[in-house]
Amino acid sequence: MQTLYSILAIVAAYLVGSLSFAVIVSRAMGLQDPRTFGSKNPGATNVLRSGSKAAAIVTLLLDALKGLLPVLAVKWFGGGYGLGDGTMALVGLAAFLGHLWPVFFKFKGGKGVATFIGVVFGIHLLLGVATGATWLIIAFFFRYSSLASLISAAFAPAYYLMGDKIQWYAEASVALVLAAMGMLLAWRHRENISRLLKGTESRLGGAKKA
Repeated sequence: MQTLYSILAIVAAYLVGSLSFAVIVSRAMGLQDPRTFGSKNPGATNVLRSGSKAAAIVTLLLDALKGLLPVLAVKWFGGGYGLGDGTMALVGLAAFLGHLWPVFFKFKGGKGVATFIGVVFGIHLLLGVATGATWLIIAFFFRYSSLASLISAAFAPAYYLMGDKIQWYAEASVALVLAAMGMLLAWRHRENISRLLKGTESRLGGAKKA
């Protein structure tokens, strides 16, 4: 039964992750489909290009929550069903994969930054704070959102493993899932990486470069 519960939790997390809130929120607020303009990426940043900050903020929060809540559900209630850290990690990965390849939206999803941050906060509050602080520091000094996302995702597994010496016990499955999500996030940012190397990536608060 434990295996069945684990499979059900993973499938449920993927389905939750497949809710493309960039599209859902835009439709609800009468905005243009984010898949039809700008980067065509169904994420909060592209929703912001529609001119609605409120829609972008709501999208960001909901995308983060769909990573956070499935992980917390397993942490808080999974013990009674024999679900441990391994299932918690896979549930987080499933929600992340759902955002990248949503079954409800023809498997065309976003880049996963907000959902990744939600999963990280769900694993441990201090891990989320450390990862989020890394994003803010890099974004503040270098003014590249993509670079901040890539570096914070790369540091998350290291922070998790270092946390073993501070407060929580590191599980190999959790560290591996964090590393896998970091690599997938980097792959989804491959065009941003190319622009960063060419010096054509747009900066936060600046005009988009040709």
